[in-house]
Amino acid sequence: MRIVAIGCLLLLSSFARAAEPAVEIEAGTEKRSFTRDELLGRPDAATIEIPKDITYGGPMTYRAVPAAALLARLTFPPGSVIEAVAVDGFAAQIPLDLMLDTDAEKAIAWVAIEPADRPWPKVPGKDYTAGPFYIVWTEPEASSIRSEYWAYQLGKLRSQLSPTARWSALAVDEGLPADDSARAGEALYVAQCLPCHKLNGGGASDVGGDLNLPMNATEYMTAAGLHALIRDPKSVRSWPGMKMNGWPPDLLSDREIDHIIAYLKHMARRKVAPPK
Repeated sequence: MRIVAIGCLLLLSSFARAAEPAVEIEAGTEKRSFTRDELLGRPDAATIEIPKDITYGGPMTYRAVPAAALLARLTFPPGSVIEAVAVDGFAAQIPLDLMLDTDAEKAIAWVAIEPADRPWPKVPGKDYTAGPFYIVWTEPEASSIRSEYWAYQLGKLRSQLSPTARWSALAVDEGLPADDSARAGEALYVAQCLPCHKLNGGGASDVGGDLNLPMNATEYMTAAGLHALIRDPKSVRSWPGMKMNGWPPDLLSDREIDHIIAYLKHMARRKVAPPK
């Protein structure tokens, strides 16, 4: 009986370790994994104050580890970005230089850790918190950090080719002038929309639908309706399971929304069926 009891205890201990949340790090063939307790116990873990948290909309305090420290001594292919993948499939493409920056006068990326015994508040309008891991930024205004770079419910950080190198069908016509609105819209789409919405099959997430296939969003919505949808989805349509949040003007200006719409209009003429 004692042997059986010991076996049960070992099995329960194994289950407990398996249930401990962890964030995975990948760069090429190199892989790392950090559990919540491992991160909280690191000597570089610090308490940070975020005056205006993008997800929670106000001041927050976190125990966090610098993202650059978790990515240190990994080999990144030229032109890499960091793909931040959430547990629901959201996948932000974050410039590598932003994730590796340690200059105190610039934005610094941190991986915030939700303590098991002190859960964070629920995300406004949702029934879950931003944990167990969440990319937050100190001094985000210093480096113009886009709102989608605040990736919550983080599960994995991995190096990838830049989005247009990885998915060439995202790119605008090479012949467009450098100052064409659609070019600015491409960069904004990659930062703000691609984490949820594919385009021409390009993108790592299926949280939302493809905005070019089989029909482009501008083919079934007016420019005014699409602008309103991006700004405040509930002003256009609402249902219990909707996930999309709008962007207030301080996160996405009217001009930037116009750039995204210009990009979508341009890409309606550049439909490319994804490989099967």
